[in-house]
Amino acid sequence: MRNILLLFFALLVIQGCTQKTEAPKPNILFILSDDHTSQAWGIYGGILKDIVHTPNIGRLAEEGAVLDNCFCTNSICTPSRATILTGQYSHRNGIYTLSEAMEPDSMNIAKVFQKNGYQTAIVGKWHLKKEPSGFDYYNVLPGQGRYWNPVLKTADNWEDYYGGGVEHKGFSTDVIAGLTIDWLKSRDKTKPFLMMCHFKATHEPFDFPDRYKDLLEGVEIPVPESLYDFGAETTGRTFSGQTLDALKERYLENTRNPKFWAKYPELPFSVDGLDSIAQRKKTYQKLVKDFIRSGAAIDDNIGRLLDYLEAEGIADNTIVIYTADQGYFLGEHGFFDKRLIYEESLRMPFVIRYPKEIKGGSRIDDIILNIDFAALFADYANIEKPKFIQGESFRENLKGNTPKGWRKSMYYRYWLHQTNRPGHFGIRNERYKLAFFYGQHLNMPRAHRENTTPAWEFYDLEKDPHELKNNYNNPEYSAIISEMKKELLALKKEVGDSDEKFPEMKSVIADYWE
Repeated sequence: MRNILLLFFALLVIQGCTQKTEAPKPNILFILSDDHTSQAWGIYGGILKDIVHTPNIGRLAEEGAVLDNCFCTNSICTPSRATILTGQYSHRNGIYTLSEAMEPDSMNIAKVFQKNGYQTAIVGKWHLKKEPSGFDYYNVLPGQGRYWNPVLKTADNWEDYYGGGVEHKGFSTDVIAGLTIDWLKSRDKTKPFLMMCHFKATHEPFDFPDRYKDLLEGVEIPVPESLYDFGAETTGRTFSGQTLDALKERYLENTRNPKFWAKYPELPFSVDGLDSIAQRKKTYQKLVKDFIRSGAAIDDNIGRLLDYLEAEGIADNTIVIYTADQGYFLGEHGFFDKRLIYEESLRMPFVIRYPKEIKGGSRIDDIILNIDFAALFADYANIEKPKFIQGESFRENLKGNTPKGWRKSMYYRYWLHQTNRPGHFGIRNERYKLAFFYGQHLNMPRAHRENTTPAWEFYDLEKDPHELKNNYNNPEYSAIISEMKKELLALKKEVGDSDEKFPEMKSVIADYWE
């Protein structure tokens, strides 16, 4: 009996010594830039991969996972940011265009984290007009903000929309990273944090700090094969788009008028004596060089943030994400800007590092959407997914374990109709893309009030990855298109985009859905 008792107490001691304490909840550092498209990251390949300056993005990719098929559900700044915060499509959260505000009483993932013991903060671009809610601390730009000596607004000087704030000397990207680090230093270190650091860069007018003014000096930037696409004659495209010629006119107008709304760097700009081909090439060269320089400043500051985490000794327990709110055209199809379902605009570049779970150098092919980000955050924080979130956590995907039944196709809708970029919705799967340019303004704010004739576009992304030929009328694909039309309507219904507020859509779909 004595020996049995001694053995029993010995087992109790061993159990007490080996029992694990609950692991601390991870911190989340979510870094978001504006328009910093995948073509300018280097890690996605392409014609600019050896020209861009992105060593810290490369560092994150080596130490974490890269999403190769991450997409936004409405490729424009304000709606994408609302979707990231709410996990909802635009038709659910009510942020359709650039004009709507996020109401402070609406639900978002920061509020959920706040209620579950996290400190929450956001610094930089907010772009949702009314006062941020769910954040213990915020210091955000009014509207788009400016690149130099930016004004940022806190709870002490808040005014809705564009008023309020205090000027901070310096270049915007440097200032925002500095304020982020200041908050991290002053945080309550007994609690985990959700910190959102949102840069203004690389948004038009693509400015950069003086340290990068000589980057790419004298370098000839290679051009995309569709740079000299001047219309639909060769591609079968159904709309004109936002061409580089419009950007050229902006450069010229700012050269003539220093008070122009955009303050482009490296002016004056001239195309005197150049034909249309040479004018487009010169515009392209300026755009891409300025864009890469602007992106280099983002990369610098990602490095500052990573170095702080290392010095603080919290890098292993901090999930670091860097992404952009959507893609951007850098001359492809002769375009600049975004908004469209085309790949350069649709794709969100995305890299994530979490040493405890994610294998360095991973590439994930699964289709991930910005509606999924909030669900991922909650999953990492061991918080049950809130019911308001439409997306799903992709935590297992990041570990190489794609859940059974994970989506094979995605739904996209762009609401801000303009005659050169009509309102449209569509579906993209692992190989094909089908888009319906319905062309109705639907009384959306700032939309053109002239409707356009509805039209279809279809692309085989395996044979035509750069979407150079609209194959909607190619009989080879008629059966595939027919099935995708059915799936598109089913997916539209599944995500709750009923168009019940827009009865005109019912007749448009009836007339053009063969």
